[in-house]
Amino acid sequence: MTNPLQLKRPFWLGAIALFAVLFGLLTLRSGGAVLSEAGARQAAGNYVPFVVWFNFLAGFAYVAAGVGLWLQQRWAAWLSALIAGATLVTFAAFGVYLLSGGSYEVRTVAAMSLRAVVWIVISAVAYQYTRRYP
Repeated sequence: MTNPLQLKRPFWLGAIALFAVLFGLLTLRSGGAVLSEAGARQAAGNYVPFVVWFNFLAGFAYVAAGVGLWLQQRWAAWLSALIAGATLVTFAAFGVYLLSGGSYEVRTVAAMSLRAVVWIVISAVAYQYTRRYP
């Protein structure tokens, strides 16, 4: 069996994998702070709890997807697509929340837009690279 740390990995796949892990760790840190620290909650302003919970829990999936991509596992491409889809569904639910008059921070719109774009791109790259490997 090949050592996973010695796999021939295309540069972009490795870069995307490392980015996904770092993005996940930062997401866990920031989301965890808002969920558990009064100061962070206050600094977050009008945060939307279901969005924060989704992002926090998704952080674990981000890390798993990044590790899977590093190891060139096909399931990582599927997980990346699932993350992208779940992010879009949560973003749509956030839109419904906004239309119903809920309070929010503009940075939440920017953050969810960024997350959606990032995971759509990661899932597309993951699909292209992992379909080439068994």
